[in-house]
Amino acid sequence: MKSKLSHIDSSGNPAMVDVSEKEVTLRTATAQASVFLGKTILAAVRNNELSTKKGPVFHTAIVAGVMGAKKTSELIPFCHPLGLDDCRIKLLVKGERVIIQSSATVNGRTGVEMEALTAATVACLTIYDMMKWAGQDMEIGTVK
Repeated sequence: MKSKLSHIDSSGNPAMVDVSEKEVTLRTATAQASVFLGKTILAAVRNNELSTKKGPVFHTAIVAGVMGAKKTSELIPFCHPLGLDDCRIKLLVKGERVIIQSSATVNGRTGVEMEALTAATVACLTIYDMMKWAGQDMEIGTVK
């Protein structure tokens, strides 16, 4: 009997989805996450020309997000390892919040939504880590 769950095999054991029969196609995904910094922490970022004691916050977050996307299959058990063709991160300041937008692209047999989500989330975590010296009022918000 075949399981109705995608990651459970017919014996009831966890299993990766077999995509070997799928056609290779261009696949893209986008994701978004946000981190609330508050006035004080945002001012600290801006007054230091987007740098802190640990280095350039936004540039480091972009690099970390791309690195996270590339390592997604090492973090999430049944994600297929993908050789990403592209991964982009944009950071936008809206009020006291930084919005992280990510996109991932691959020519492959499976989607890249987990890579895009990981990129946005890791970028948020990097901003949080780099700015925690300035205060504890930060909050990571919606990831979608």
